[in-house]
Amino acid sequence: MTDDARLHSPAADRNAAPILAVLQRVLPPQGTLLEIASGTGQHAAAFAAALPRWRWLPTDADPRALASIAAWCAGLANVDAPRLLDVAAEPWNGVPVGLDAIYCANLIHIAPWPRTGALMRGAARHLAPRGVLLTYGPYVEDEVPTAPSNLAFDADLRARDPAWGLRRLAEVASEATAVGFALRERVALPANNLLLVWARG
Repeated sequence: MTDDARLHSPAADRNAAPILAVLQRVLPPQGTLLEIASGTGQHAAAFAAALPRWRWLPTDADPRALASIAAWCAGLANVDAPRLLDVAAEPWNGVPVGLDAIYCANLIHIAPWPRTGALMRGAARHLAPRGVLLTYGPYVEDEVPTAPSNLAFDADLRARDPAWGLRRLAEVASEATAVGFALRERVALPANNLLLVWARG
């Protein structure tokens, strides 16, 4: 696989270090992590390199992303070959049970709302009892003013697809509660994004 296959997201470059700092703090020293919607593969490459005792399972629903993920992760022995996975599929064929963590960035708002419930149900099926689900992205929070940049981003998303858009954190939490998860930690990150840590209540 050559570098020519690599897709590039400037945002992934910018947010990798702040996200990694949280992962290094909240994750145990080793385990198996499923990444949903790996996109370009930049996060998988950066995080797996920094967490060498973690087995990383990158996935994406878009077949075109797989070559980019493989190119970014070339040479990393702890990264499995990327596989196709649509969170709406039930069950998630080929995904092991007893995972220690699931990481999902920028899916909840760039997908129809039912994908959020599907994500939570899949996490409940595949995570170990003490496993954690980590979701990253912008949210709308009750009693917290939404940043103008996030309002503009929401309008842009809805113009591209009316089924997309920033989600209310309370509604995401309701979907999590329905399958036995609770919000264990809310971490504010740059550019008005949050990294949320969900675990069985």
